[in-house]
Amino acid sequence: MRRSAEETKSKILAAARERFAADGYDRATIRAIAAEAHIDPAMVMRYFGNKEGLFAAAAEFDLALPDLAQVPRDRIGRALATHFLNRWEGDEALTLLLRAAVTNPTVAERMRQIFAAQLSPVVAAVSEGTSSTTAPVRAGLAATQVLGMALCRYVLAFPPVVSMTREEIIDWIGPTLQRYLTES
Repeated sequence: MRRSAEETKSKILAAARERFAADGYDRATIRAIAAEAHIDPAMVMRYFGNKEGLFAAAAEFDLALPDLAQVPRDRIGRALATHFLNRWEGDEALTLLLRAAVTNPTVAERMRQIFAAQLSPVVAAVSEGTSSTTAPVRAGLAATQVLGMALCRYVLAFPPVVSMTREEIIDWIGPTLQRYLTES
């Protein structure tokens, strides 16, 4: 039975996410990904061009950031902390991207692009009264908190951070995010 092009691409992407998550970017191979998807490696190349193209597609995601303008101003940090915990726990692509970004410059650049394109406008919208040069700095500092937490909790599995409840994490990083986003 033949699969449609979309079904084939979907199978390849699912296999790629698994291999990249299990092996990391450098050790995952097109051949292993194709074998897991039960297709010829040439099909992977046909749809994605090369390993970098495949990784970019496998790691493509929307941070699905909430409209923070609808959140009471004094709760913005907690709302963002809650949102990122939900995203990290609900989408293995984020963990895949973070794990690979630590060692691979191409992947690190992909992560920078995603966060810059999606987080910066949200931060700019809630950082009223700040200069246009301050918003990217605020977004970068907010990213240090959510990425640092994710690295320690989901990739490195630091016991004190892993053992914290969601509410404890929100209580700790929410105020820091609040300061980065709303204080002058």
